[in-house]
Amino acid sequence: MTGTISPERFRDKVVVVTGSAQGIGMTVARRLAAEAASVVLVDRSELVHEVSEEIRDGGGRAHGVTADLEQFAGAEAAMDEARQQYGRIDVLINNVGGAIRMRPYEHFTAEQIQAEVQRSLFPTLWTCRAVLPHLIEQRSGTIVNVSSVATRGINRIPYSASKGGVRALTASLAWEVAEHGIRVVATAPGGTEAPPRRIARGPGTESEQEKRWAQQVVDQTTESSLLKRYGSLDEQAAAIAFLASDEASYITGTVLPVAGGDLG
Repeated sequence: MTGTISPERFRDKVVVVTGSAQGIGMTVARRLAAEAASVVLVDRSELVHEVSEEIRDGGGRAHGVTADLEQFAGAEAAMDEARQQYGRIDVLINNVGGAIRMRPYEHFTAEQIQAEVQRSLFPTLWTCRAVLPHLIEQRSGTIVNVSSVATRGINRIPYSASKGGVRALTASLAWEVAEHGIRVVATAPGGTEAPPRRIARGPGTESEQEKRWAQQVVDQTTESSLLKRYGSLDEQAAAIAFLASDEASYITGTVLPVAGGDLG
């Protein structure tokens, strides 16, 4: 982990991080645990328990939950378990999502379009709905959604539409729940360097044509960034941690691009 850690920033806070078995979610969970949060890691992969154990072995407080957040029942069960484990939920970080396939829109089948929306929009819709009764009851809380600057990008139209939905959800929900003392914010990551995924999002790029389509995404993402590079997992986690913290107490209903100058 790189970057400046604020060791006590999340003292006495319970933070739920979805999609935390790998990538951005795992990096966020590790960082917040290092900043004294009690972290509930949620993922449909059993790998989430390995990450939780690693955090506990390092002296942090963490609890792993396996759940399918593409279904409301899974989201509701995960939020209930988090509250049962630690007695409250102070922050929900919605990180589940990711493009399954990269190709021009005319090459997506109806089933593939449905799968992209189910993966990158519904988990955030469901977990926001599932956590609200808890946050409204305690009249406090923060929701940090992870959108994407790929709302303006090629070869990922269903994913782009899903992340556009996350942006709209963030803005509209913030209006509804402000009176209850709840903030709703989002980041919009750009291209992010990460180790190879232990569990792939999709079938991978097998044909030469699929590899060309994927490379077009990389080229467009890099070109759209003023800094002309991909970001790091730590750079994404730092922005999420800031928005989740009390340092951002006067920020709600907005989306922070974390993409080297690409506004999406």
